[in-house]
Amino acid sequence: MIRLQNITKRYDGTAEPAVNAINLHVAQGELLVLLGESGCGKTTTLKMINRLIEPTAGSIHVDGKDIMSGSPVALRRSIGYVFQGVGLFPHMTVGENIAIAPRLLNWPSEKIRARVDELLTLVNMDAAEHRDRLPDQLSGGQRQRIGLARALAAQPRIMLMDEPFGALDPLTRDTLQREFLKIHRDLELTTVMVTHDMTEALLLADRIAVMHRGAILQLATPRDMLAEPADEYVRQLMATPRHQADALEALTHEERD
Repeated sequence: MIRLQNITKRYDGTAEPAVNAINLHVAQGELLVLLGESGCGKTTTLKMINRLIEPTAGSIHVDGKDIMSGSPVALRRSIGYVFQGVGLFPHMTVGENIAIAPRLLNWPSEKIRARVDELLTLVNMDAAEHRDRLPDQLSGGQRQRIGLARALAAQPRIMLMDEPFGALDPLTRDTLQREFLKIHRDLELTTVMVTHDMTEALLLADRIAVMHRGAILQLATPRDMLAEPADEYVRQLMATPRHQADALEALTHEERD
């Protein structure tokens, strides 16, 4: 579905490339997580898939087509994108925010309205209650739901997600993670998600690509990565959720004692 071949991104004035000759294939229906610390190249990689950033070298194919062969605008309209921090337009209502892509695609008004209501229901928000509200009248979790609905509005087959749950409180984050995973499976989406949260990656991903200094150190299922980390850096990453689980288990035993 998505194939990156020897993709490199080098910014002017930098000694090292932000992304260095990576190869990656994302299968149809897969949820692949790009995992790594800040500055490792994961968001740059994500943005190159829909040409928000142009690669310096290499090629990217989406559904068998070289993305450089067509219009970047048309490409972006065919791919859902959930931004870090949501990025809703504050002067537009919930319904207007969700309807941006369908309006650009010249959908008829009745089809747009029906799609807005359908998506609000899909992300567990009452359409009549929320359709005409402004973003500042919503909670953080509600705004994130609207961001997801907006990304799904034009019925994309591919979703790109940049730290979509990072700014949420733990309870809301857990709820939205589970809700998105259901949407991903029900709609048979192909999703690439960026995160630096190891537990989130392990719980959501079909496969994880660990990135460090612009390179992919390991690409594996969560189970295989936990069992056989490729090097010391990956081992340390995978050790973090284990240490947290052990600490919680110790607290539980203390309370029982």
